[in-house]
Amino acid sequence: MADVETDPTHPEPMANEEEPLISNLDLFLFTLIAGLVIYWFMSRKKPEPIPEFKKLDTPTATSTRETSFIEKMKKTGKNIIVFYGSQTGTAEEFANRLSKDAQRYGMKGMAADPEEYDMAELSRLSEIENSLAIFCMATYGEGDPTDNAQDFYDWLQENGEEDLSGVNFTVFGLGNKTYEHYNAMGAYVDKRLEELGAKRIFDLGMGDDDSNLEDDFVSWREQFWPAVCEHFGVEALGDDSSIRQYELKEHTDLNMNKVYTGEIGRIKSFENQKPPFDAKNPFLATVTVNRKLNKAGGRHLMHLELDITGSKIRYESGDHVAVFPTNDTALVIKLGQILGVDLDSVISLNNLDEESNKKHPFPCPTSYRTALTHYLDITHPPRTNVLYELAQYASDPKDQENMRKMASSSPEGKALYQSWVLDACRNILAILEDLPSLRPPMDHLCELLPRLQARYYSIASSSKIHPNSIHICAVVVEYETKTGRLHNGVATNWLKNKTVVNNGHKSTVPMYIRKSQFRLPFKSTNPVIMVGPGTGIAPFVGFIQERGWLKEQGKEVGETVMFFGCRHKNEDFIYQEELEEAKKKEVLTNLHVAFSRDQEQKVYVQHLMRNNKEDIWRLVHSQNAHIYICGDAKNMAKDVQVAFYEIAEELGGLTRTQATDYIKKLMTKGRYSQDVWS
Repeated sequence: MADVETDPTHPEPMANEEEPLISNLDLFLFTLIAGLVIYWFMSRKKPEPIPEFKKLDTPTATSTRETSFIEKMKKTGKNIIVFYGSQTGTAEEFANRLSKDAQRYGMKGMAADPEEYDMAELSRLSEIENSLAIFCMATYGEGDPTDNAQDFYDWLQENGEEDLSGVNFTVFGLGNKTYEHYNAMGAYVDKRLEELGAKRIFDLGMGDDDSNLEDDFVSWREQFWPAVCEHFGVEALGDDSSIRQYELKEHTDLNMNKVYTGEIGRIKSFENQKPPFDAKNPFLATVTVNRKLNKAGGRHLMHLELDITGSKIRYESGDHVAVFPTNDTALVIKLGQILGVDLDSVISLNNLDEESNKKHPFPCPTSYRTALTHYLDITHPPRTNVLYELAQYASDPKDQENMRKMASSSPEGKALYQSWVLDACRNILAILEDLPSLRPPMDHLCELLPRLQARYYSIASSSKIHPNSIHICAVVVEYETKTGRLHNGVATNWLKNKTVVNNGHKSTVPMYIRKSQFRLPFKSTNPVIMVGPGTGIAPFVGFIQERGWLKEQGKEVGETVMFFGCRHKNEDFIYQEELEEAKKKEVLTNLHVAFSRDQEQKVYVQHLMRNNKEDIWRLVHSQNAHIYICGDAKNMAKDVQVAFYEIAEELGGLTRTQATDYIKKLMTKGRYSQDVWS
């Protein structure tokens, strides 16, 4: 029997007495111990100090500069402001060039993003003597403003009573003649500012990216500045020397946690991902599929799938995915070798204008290697201003003369730039290789090169079927230039090499979603006609998936007709299995495929449209069908539009003018949509 210890000071209770479960003493001791434990835990946590709220000082220029461009101009003595509406960076580049030009004419300019400022202050510009507002406005998509100019566009539309009298302005538009609404944004801003009372001091400039945008800009600029001088009664200073906007700072002892390694916005954002994800904070999506779509032929058409699980990213069929590519490592190394720099040197390029909102041309501090890999465009032929500024570093007078000539507006100079730079596809590396006397300092080159931009692709999937996956369909760009060099498209070759697993690591792609107006009709019963040859099929893969999903949900779905085109049935009939399966399940009512090179006479999608004109006219004219075109803007989209004109003429009994108006009304109603590129 086990020993039992008893308390000798307390006699044992009588057998017939009922013993309580917890005595008063037990309860007291338990409470005391619990209290001591709680006190011990509480005493370990330092009390949080009560915040002391101080009365805020009256806002200074520093706190107002983000929205008040007038106060900023007054403080810094600027009298010219150049606003830019830019999607790919070109309009911003032109704005920076114009703001630097001002210094050569005894004026002071600043480039400004309208998204960062209160544009209602425009009416106050007359408070600044000899002031001028220049607008470099790009047109995006179907006549739309760029993302950063959307608020400004809305303000112009909504403020009909605004008085801009006393405001001097001029506009240079950036567009592409292959698009239906050529330079619509530039033309609208020019017209609207005049309607609100502003004074145009020089004619609207119209840049055409389908021809030679740089040539258009240089020609306009050469006439623009003399007009400014005449208007304000000033003379050029004759100072053609290079004007640096940034100064180099080399870092020798910097914590590497404070150095950018490719992030677009917040430092370490790729290591510590936080939603929401956008152009300044892309999501690192894992590549789960990367397969070649075409069975044969010399091209490489690819299908990629990006995993967005956990990102909270939402997309709809027809949206675009933007990806941030990186430059070819071999090109970066060659640039470092030819200019004799240590690519791993950590540097900052700091704006000489301390009041500028743009402190650096790209995220700093960073290394030359990172800048040339992630931030700078080293593959496109450099613009004339880059050649002009670099000319001073050519030790051979002949090289210097030719570079300056190419940057001029003379017919001879323009022809030389067109043939030697553009037609030959010479990028900055090729120029340095072909001009041995040209050896600029790397920091000045980095200041002048434009930013490497995101690339946009139509999403080839439906979020109804693939909520956590985004699909991309693209053709790899690669060709030989006139100089015998191999030119590889930056983004497509980078994507091509994104294997699912690379050396044991998962491949990732920095991306975000750009919303589109390219949408399926709200009513699923509306018929749909899709025309998309080649990789133009991408958004329609998503549309077909979505129509199939709606059908599975028991929804009534209207007729769905697809016109697809490729070169050879046995080579590049991409998504053949998916399309044929959709036809088998009657998700696709009709599938028309044009194989352009499988017979002597070339057959394109517009030919198949004419062969099915009665069916098309019935759907469009009688059943409220929605038409979607995706692909090449320069030829295919125009030819398809002409085919619709001809069908309307023949079966609708319309004249060509009436047929054109008929299609334009469909566009206005959102029943004729295009997602095209040049």
